[in-house]
Amino acid sequence: MSEIGQVFITRSRYHFAEDFLPKIERCLELLKDEQIWWRANPQSNSIGNLLLHLSGNVRQWIVSGVGGDSDARDRDSEFAQREVIPRDELLSKLKQTLSEADTALARFDSDRLLDRLEIQGCDVTALEAILHVVEHFSMHTGQIIMMAKFFAEVDLDFYDFSGPAPVPKWNRAP
Repeated sequence: MSEIGQVFITRSRYHFAEDFLPKIERCLELLKDEQIWWRANPQSNSIGNLLLHLSGNVRQWIVSGVGGDSDARDRDSEFAQREVIPRDELLSKLKQTLSEADTALARFDSDRLLDRLEIQGCDVTALEAILHVVEHFSMHTGQIIMMAKFFAEVDLDFYDFSGPAPVPKWNRAP
C-alpha cells in the first residue's frame, strides 16, 4: 500500500497546487471584484463565496481532519458572505489554506490512508477524505471557470497544444 498510497497523496497535492490553483488564478486575473461577487439569483453562489467555501472545505477536511489541526469552520458564513472581499485577499486566503493542506499531506503517512476519521459528522477513511476534497475542489473550479468565461468572454488559454501533448501554460519554460 505504501507506494500506491504515496502516489495517491502526491497526485492529490499536484492537483491542488499545479492544476486547480493556476486555473483559478487565471480566472480571477480577468475579473473585477464586482464580477467575483455577482450571483445569478439568491440561491446561487458567487465566485467569492466559492473561494471562501473551498478554503473552508480544504481546511476542515485536510488541514484539520487528515492533518489533525483544530477545526473551527463556520460553513454557513462561507455562503452568507455578501460584502465584497477584494480578489487579492480571497486569493491569499486560498493560497494560505492550500499551503497548509500541502504541508499536512506531505507529513501524512500513506500507510494510514485506511485509518477512520470523523470529519463534518462523517465517518470516513483518510483516503476518502482526501479524495472528497480533490473531487470537491475540481467541481467548484469548473464552476469558477464557467463564470469567468461568462464575464471575460475569452478563451482562458490554459494549455499549449502546439506539441505532441498539451502543456499547461503555467508550466512552460520561458
